[in-house]
Amino acid sequence: MKGFYTILLLIVSNVFMTFAWYGHLKMKQEYSWFAALPLIGVITFSWIIAFFEYSCQIPANRIGFIGNG
Repeated sequence: MKGFYTILLLIVSNVFMTFAWYGHLKMKQEYSWFAALPLIGVITFSWIIAFFEYSCQIPANRIGFIGNG
């Protein structure tokens, strides 16, 4: 069962990372409010995405290491 949780958390983490890499390109083109954000707004938005991505990745790596390490 731990292997299932590890895989599920890594998939969720990968989805957040995909939004972080590709989403910002489309958001800048399609949403005017996003293009008008100052640098601090872009940094804050990126850190919010990274927080949720790491909230899934770190436990998945820990579970995988303890279970198989």
